[in-house]
Formats: sequence, C-alpha cells, structure tokens
Amino acid sequence: MTPLVDPETARVLTDPVTVLGALDFLGVAVFAATGALAAAREKQDLVTFAFFGAITGVGGGTLRDVLIGAPVFWVQDWRYIAVCLAASLAIWMLGPRPWRFRLLLWLDGFGLGAYGVMGAAKAWAFGVPPLICIVMGALTACFGGIVRDLLAGQPSILLRREVTVSAALLAATVFVVLRALSVEPWPAAFVAAPCGFALRAGALLWGWSLPAFPGGPEAR
Repeated sequence: MTPLVDPETARVLTDPVTVLGALDFLGVAVFAATGALAAAREKQDLVTFAFFGAITGVGGGTLRDVLIGAPVFWVQDWRYIAVCLAASLAIWMLGPRPWRFRLLLWLDGFGLGAYGVMGAAKAWAFGVPPLICIVMGALTACFGGIVRDLLAGQPSILLRREVTVSAALLAATVFVVLRALSVEPWPAAFVAAPCGFALRAGALLWGWSLPAFPGGPEAR
C-alpha cells in the first residue's frame, strides 16, 4: 500500500464540509445519476437503476485507488454507496421527462470536471508523479462512464469523437499545474473543475470535437 505524503489533502478529500470533500460527494452523486438515467433509457427496474448508479458513481474512483495503492474509498466510507443509491432513487422518482437525457449529458459534463480534479487530487496526496496524477484524474472521471455505456449497450465515450475525456484531462491538468505552483488544494479545485466543465459545455452547445485522423479508407 502506497503511504500518504500529503495527509491534509487526503483528509479534506473525504470530509463533506470541505470544498474538495463536497466536490467528491457531489461528483459521485452526479455520476450515479447518469448511471440511473442510462438505466431509465433502457426501461430497467429499480434494482438495475441502483446497480447502474453505484457502478457509475464509484467505478472510476475504485480503479484509481487500486492503481495508486490506496484503500478503496467506498469500502472505507459507506456514505459513498448511500449517495449513489439516493441519486438513483431520485432519478427513479423523477419519472419520464422529455428533458432527462439532455440532463444526462450536462450531468456527465459536470462529473468530468469534478472527478478529473478529485482523481488527480487523490493521486497527488499519495505522492504520485504529476503526469500520472493527470492520468488518474482522467481515469477517475471516465472509467465509470465507460462501464455504464458498456452495460447499457451504448457506444463507449472512447469511441465517440466528442469532447469528454479531454474535459477530464483539462481539469486534472489545471489542478496539477496549480498544485505544482503551491496553490492550496481548494482554490486549485475551484479553478480546475469549471475549466473541465466549460470545455464539455462548449462541446454540447457548439458541437466542438477533436479532429479525426485524416483521409478515408485506403484504396486497395
């Protein structure tokens, strides 16, 4: 198990009364809601809602913790699963709404910014090198959504030329750069998370996308 090198950052990550802690729980709730919305799109039952919500809410953070040698966060703190279940139940009770799938896209965008920061911050607290902190931020933000899409039979975000992973990478990069410049964790998060969300919002509003590999199929 990797030892902590920044105990203060690690403490505020899981304390919901701090900025980073609140962002962490809010990010879990947002991703859980996107999982439940994916179950709604498939007209699944309440148990499947809860399963989709939980695996989407904690999937990315679980992979991050395993890779950096940290205790898996939701095993140590039951509140994360409770938040996932509450978010899933809220989506169930919301019922059919014509705007709910558009809501999924915007919630996903918020989650990408928030969890891009949280993944990088957790890795930073465990002394992971800056570049790998950025990778951990992207994995934390995107892996749960990848699992969600696979379970729902939808194309993975990795196979769509939308600005999704890039938004998480931007949020994580801004956070890591600011921390390297000795900015405190919460101001760094306050700047970084909106950067990631803004990039995803621009993609939703104006159709931004990354350029594709040039050329069509090769002639035989």
